[in-house]
Amino acid sequence: MSRFLHRVAGTALTMFGVLLLTFLLVHLVPGDPVEVMLGESATGADRNALRADLGLDQPLPVQFTDYLAKLSHGNFGSSIHSHAPIAGLLAERLPATARLALLSLSLALLVGIPLGIAAALWQNRWPDRLATFSSLTLSAMPHFWLGPLLMLVFALWLGWLPVSGMESPAAILLPALTLACGLTAILTRMTRASLLDVLNEDFVRTARAKGLPERTVILRHAMRAALLPVVTVVGLQLGSLLAGAVITETVFGWEGVGRLLVESIEKRDYPLTQACVLVIALIYMLVNLCTDLLYSRIDPRIRFTA
Repeated sequence: MSRFLHRVAGTALTMFGVLLLTFLLVHLVPGDPVEVMLGESATGADRNALRADLGLDQPLPVQFTDYLAKLSHGNFGSSIHSHAPIAGLLAERLPATARLALLSLSLALLVGIPLGIAAALWQNRWPDRLATFSSLTLSAMPHFWLGPLLMLVFALWLGWLPVSGMESPAAILLPALTLACGLTAILTRMTRASLLDVLNEDFVRTARAKGLPERTVILRHAMRAALLPVVTVVGLQLGSLLAGAVITETVFGWEGVGRLLVESIEKRDYPLTQACVLVIALIYMLVNLCTDLLYSRIDPRIRFTA
């Protein structure tokens, strides 16, 4: 239990650091952030009004205290461009990013783990070479290149799927496939390496000596021991996906948090940018904490004790 509390305390401390850095985001902008947001043509009265509205005319400790107090009530402020509450904008975009991330992860798991198992069981044979070549090829394709390529083939040439947007239920397939390709490559390599490490262990030989079917030996015994590094990768990648696939969402016009972040930067809407960065960082940390807490369930050798 002490180790569990230590991890939670470490995550809380990291969250506080993230809160501090996101608060300082406006103050770290070169020059006067108010002038950057309003432009050179703004009047002095407009600058003073925005500075007062953002609380930038107060001492820095007072600003930070007020910032924490508002966040504790779920108040992220209002967008400078649309004047809409930022919490509402985030609530509109988060479900879209979550759907995209979960579908991408599901596709990667359905393809990557079986490929990794096949590569390990037929090491140095054609299934292994095929899986290794496929994973290396997919990992070498950046999203900003793979996305337009899939769009060109499946949307423009074949006409099977929408080019972009969210009007059709099928519109999620191309961005999900774009994100899933890179994760599939990582899962394939990690599953192969982890399974190879345990196939010659004593407990695997014992299971085979008992006469258990090979399928049971691999899936119930070997894979359980090999699953910990795979879960680590899945947790890290899910955090990244949920945090917002900025490039992919922008390429496909997917109305998620990643695209909202890009739009806020383009419009110099710093309060909205600040909130997007904060939410992305917090989601990433929470997903990784949950992954960390699952370790003891997967591997009985790991216990959250002192």
